[in-house]
Amino acid sequence: MPEEMLYEKVLQRYLSDELKVVNAHLPRQRKPLSELLDEEYPQVICSDGGVQSFKRKELAYLAELLNEEECRRLLLPMLIEVLPDQGEAIVLKSDGIEEKVISHILEMPLTRTERGIRIYRPQISALRQVLKTTTQYVFSAPVTCGSLEF
Repeated sequence: MPEEMLYEKVLQRYLSDELKVVNAHLPRQRKPLSELLDEEYPQVICSDGGVQSFKRKELAYLAELLNEEECRRLLLPMLIEVLPDQGEAIVLKSDGIEEKVISHILEMPLTRTERGIRIYRPQISALRQVLKTTTQYVFSAPVTCGSLEF
C-alpha cells in the first residue's frame, strides 16, 4: 500500500510539473476590457515571457455587449479549463460577466458550476470562432484523494 501512495504522489508531482509547461502560455495577469480598449497595442504578458495580443475587433465586439461597469470588471483573456478525457470544459468565471457574454454568443442558457460555466466541445468551437484572441485554454489534471476524483 505505501508503494502505491508513493507512486501516486510522484505521478501527481510529474503531472503538476508537466502542466506548468503546457500552461506556460497563460497570462501572468489578466487585464480588464476597459483597460485593453485604451491601449495602443492591447496585450498581456504570458508566464513564459511571451505576449498575447488581442484583436481590436474582438474587444469592440465585447464592449458592444457590455455596459461601462461590466467592461471594467471583465478580465481578459477569459480562461477555458479543458477537462481531460471529457467532452466538456469549464469557463472560469470571476464575476458572472463571462456568462452574459458566452450566453449571448451561443444563444442559449448555460450550466453554471461552482467553478464556472460548463460548455461542451461544439460550444467551445463556436465560442472560439468569435473570441479567438480573448479566450485562452487552461489544461488541468484531475485531482484525486484516495478513491475520489475531483
